[in-house]
Amino acid sequence: MRGQVVVEPITNRRERFQPGARHYAPDDRVLVVEHARAQKGRWVVTYSGVTDRDGAEALRGVRLAGDPIDVLDAGEMWVHELIGAEVVELSGTSRGRVVEVEANPAHDILVLESGALVPVVFVRASEPGRIVVDVPDGIFDEEFVAANRAGVERRPARRKRQV
Repeated sequence: MRGQVVVEPITNRRERFQPGARHYAPDDRVLVVEHARAQKGRWVVTYSGVTDRDGAEALRGVRLAGDPIDVLDAGEMWVHELIGAEVVELSGTSRGRVVEVEANPAHDILVLESGALVPVVFVRASEPGRIVVDVPDGIFDEEFVAANRAGVERRPARRKRQV
């Protein structure tokens, strides 16, 4: 009614929703946050210049981007740097490349081209193009990977972490 927009974030950075933060629409509109509050995993945002229902409805389904963030907190990694990276065990055994990062309530999950699923909690080091993991025995066994693939196919689609 008052132009508030419900935003489903694909970021864990709260500063994206502080007053004055800028969000960019694909059509080159710049939206400036006036006020925002977290609500059930989403944000209810008031943008400057969006004052009524019609203005808010015009933003339905629009993917917004924020300003680049150059500083990561300790232990954080950029998703776009994980996609395509080679996953290597501490022993040096290569386990394939990351094809996507799946959002998961406990820990995000690296999805490998083989279908193997590796929770990011097992990542020990990362550098451009390479991720070193220390995983429990059996996580790459074919039977386990096949069971993961079957489970993924039966699950409802989840949000994927994106850049």
